[in-house]
Amino acid sequence: MTPLTYSTPGLLFPAISLLMLAYTNRFLGLASLARHLIARYREEPHPRLRLQVENLRLRLALLRHTQALGVMSLLACTASLFGVLIDHQPLAVGLFALALLLMLASLALSLREIQLSVRALNVELDDLVERS
Repeated sequence: MTPLTYSTPGLLFPAISLLMLAYTNRFLGLASLARHLIARYREEPHPRLRLQVENLRLRLALLRHTQALGVMSLLACTASLFGVLIDHQPLAVGLFALALLLMLASLALSLREIQLSVRALNVELDDLVERS
């Protein structure tokens, strides 16, 4: 196996940074939506709105875990660079593999959150069709 160099873990930094930016933007959008739905529910409690709030609660939890896994991926990637620095290849390779696995888990949770987002939109669209 080819020894791990600084450039290999370094490739993950831009990807992780962009993912974290996207996750943060997603969080800000969900937080705004949550405040809006809560205000609507307080004005007019409706079962459909309650479903949306519950869906949103799950999506926020998923997004929190997604962000945590992204941060842990960045930490493992940084630690991998430290392994390269001290010339400890098994440590560097292991930490780089961990960073990749954490990124995969983060992406998988992000995909699940997107599926829940689509489900929430379908609830809104179904309500619109029913009112027409």
